[in-house]
Amino acid sequence: MYLIKKKRVLCPSIFLMDVEAPRVAQYCQPGQFIIVRIDELGERIPLTICDYDREAGTITIVVQTIGASTKKMMNLEEGDSFHDFVGPLGQPSELITDDIDSIKDKKILFVAGGLGTAPVYPQVKWLHEHGIAADVIVGAKTKDLVILEDEMSKVAGNLYITTDDGSYGRSGMVTKVIEDLVENEGKQYDLCVSIGPMIMMKFCVLTTKKYNIPTIVSMNPIMVDGTGMCGACRLTVGDEVKFACIDGPEFDGYKVNFDEAMGRMRLYKTREGEDLLALQEEETHHGGCGNCGGDK
Repeated sequence: MYLIKKKRVLCPSIFLMDVEAPRVAQYCQPGQFIIVRIDELGERIPLTICDYDREAGTITIVVQTIGASTKKMMNLEEGDSFHDFVGPLGQPSELITDDIDSIKDKKILFVAGGLGTAPVYPQVKWLHEHGIAADVIVGAKTKDLVILEDEMSKVAGNLYITTDDGSYGRSGMVTKVIEDLVENEGKQYDLCVSIGPMIMMKFCVLTTKKYNIPTIVSMNPIMVDGTGMCGACRLTVGDEVKFACIDGPEFDGYKVNFDEAMGRMRLYKTREGEDLLALQEEETHHGGCGNCGGDK
């Protein structure tokens, strides 16, 4: 069993947990993920690692309540435990494995959208600890959905907050901030790392292409099983078939077929929606509406 040492609600639908998992904490690197299971009958949920403390033996995860399993996870409190907490899985970020001297010469921009702020943070923190100051754009729909601002401000070279509705920081999408930084503020970047919703990463890549900025994206949003067995995270990268959970989750954004990947994700969400409805309706979920599939 894996003890929940700390729980903090970041906003109404997003929460943070520090989980006691010494082996994972000893070996994990930024960019990797874990698989968590609430109980022996629970769904396997892949989650990117937000932070880790090797000395304390803890892993920090940030979760958004979307489906039935994450709703159940939200109800867990400090002192409760997970049945399974497996990792580290996936490949570390290339920034972590590349030659550090070559990275120091690069001007790096991170673009985080919504929950994507969580996996961006450990990479920016790692760079900061190695004397590299990266710029970071954090985007959210509204002020109440901005997360980890204080943590990010301590490790980023420059932090730019933007909200879709203009309620906090700059106003507009993250792509608008990229354009402003390059065209109006004279910024130049050698590399961009974009992590967030699929549609955000797609348009981030379209924007960085205009400025010839190589861009890495994380395909963790399409992961389901996390071991390469289910095939849900199969995607096309250039002329090759890859699996996000085994070969990634990070890939060259210029080569990713986003439309294909988003199509696969929509298929999975149909089943996820059915499970959430069953959880909410409990014993009254007996079908009859003809929409959710409960009557089949």
